[in-house]
Amino acid sequence: MDISFWNSKRVFLTGHTGFKGSWLALWLLSMGAEVCGYSLDPPTEPSLYRLIDLDRQLRSVRGDIRDLDALETAMRDFAPEVVFHLAAQPLVRLSYQNPVETYAVNVLGTVHLLDAVRRTPSVRAVVIVTSDKCYENQEWHWPYRELEPMGGHDPYSSSKGCAELVTAAYRRSFFPLDGYPQHQVAVASARAGNVIGGGDWALDRLVPDIMRAFSAGVPAVIRNPEAVRPWQHVLEPLAGYLALAERLHADGPAFAEAWNFGPADSDARTVRSLVSALAKLWGDAARWECIEPEQLHEARLLRLDSSKARARLGWSPRWNLDQTLLHTVEWYRSFHCAEDMRAVSLKQIQLFMRQLEVETVPDVSR
Repeated sequence: MDISFWNSKRVFLTGHTGFKGSWLALWLLSMGAEVCGYSLDPPTEPSLYRLIDLDRQLRSVRGDIRDLDALETAMRDFAPEVVFHLAAQPLVRLSYQNPVETYAVNVLGTVHLLDAVRRTPSVRAVVIVTSDKCYENQEWHWPYRELEPMGGHDPYSSSKGCAELVTAAYRRSFFPLDGYPQHQVAVASARAGNVIGGGDWALDRLVPDIMRAFSAGVPAVIRNPEAVRPWQHVLEPLAGYLALAERLHADGPAFAEAWNFGPADSDARTVRSLVSALAKLWGDAARWECIEPEQLHEARLLRLDSSKARARLGWSPRWNLDQTLLHTVEWYRSFHCAEDMRAVSLKQIQLFMRQLEVETVPDVSR
């Protein structure tokens, strides 16, 4: 990843008030990018977005991804070169309760984003973020590659598979590789594993639920202890998205396709092992208990094959799961000690970037 590439680069980021979006916005700002965020209000209270004071650091447009006119106006007014699309309804269990909203946000939202790009001449690189759950999950033991068929049992997973199909259709129809010299827009999609890290307070998401329980001194409640997920720190896929955007900008036709950014195979572990490790790191007699799962389908086994990103982008995971859990617990501990969470978050970004063997992020804390 090239820090100098991002200096003064104009970046349009949807979903900037969410967990991943806030981390990405902070990282971009630390490298000198000019960022315009488009999103609804932060989805939780507390929120990483407010804790790191992003409202004063970037141009923030409150808008719904389902409002095409508002989205297009915001994008055209800002005239970005790079677009990251992270806005989404991100929860499997909520998708059972609100399937129509899930499809409207995740599928039509992607349509709206790409249609706005069509009418924004400044755009050169677009990264559409979906999910590892976009694949038709066969519950097999080998990891999924980018060429595997899209699918999804539940509305959330299905909506992400649909978003991938939308992205591929728009790329072929409006941003074809053989027409790149004319339109000069490169569109790629990115699929990450189960992302964890400090600053996530979403309901019905494993690590936030565990951190809430431990901090309150009550047992964490686990539904599917033997389910296996590809756990990774939030900064891992974000580094992949940034590297991908750089390559799209420099040589679009060679990289305008789908990409996996998953952890090492050894970090695809059970929920049981994850919560046990977190309890040990948290201390204070932290404990957990298992309850009977509700009769909602949730995948039990899922892994990603990221060999393409390793070979062609030079991307690879930097923090193993033990390091990931340590930094996650440190972040939440710092929050409960009322520390400056912007400074804490920037410190973790700086530490991660040293692992990437690049220069240290400038100190932009205020």
